[in-house]
Amino acid sequence: MATDSAIAGRIRTALADYLKRDAGTIESHHALRADLGLDSMATIELLYRIEEAFDFQIPDEDLQKLVTVADVIGYVEGRLRPSSPSRPAKRSGKRLPAKKKG
Repeated sequence: MATDSAIAGRIRTALADYLKRDAGTIESHHALRADLGLDSMATIELLYRIEEAFDFQIPDEDLQKLVTVADVIGYVEGRLRPSSPSRPAKRSGKRLPAKKKG
């Protein structure tokens, strides 16, 4: 398994604590329901714990996108990543005078 980010490690630990199993047995490709055995209520409870741990709210419309451990990790990392400006700053339109050669 590749080296985990700190966020991935925290998520795997939260999953392991909830499931009462070793975090090393939880892999990114595991589906929350099919592979880890979480039903819909358990999935919601787990995601609530993740919201608390990382201090943000997951909108209901995003819940259906979180199918695998990797989905959850990617989602949390994306939410915590500092946003970069989507467009470069506008220029004022003023030009600086050309430097004189001399």
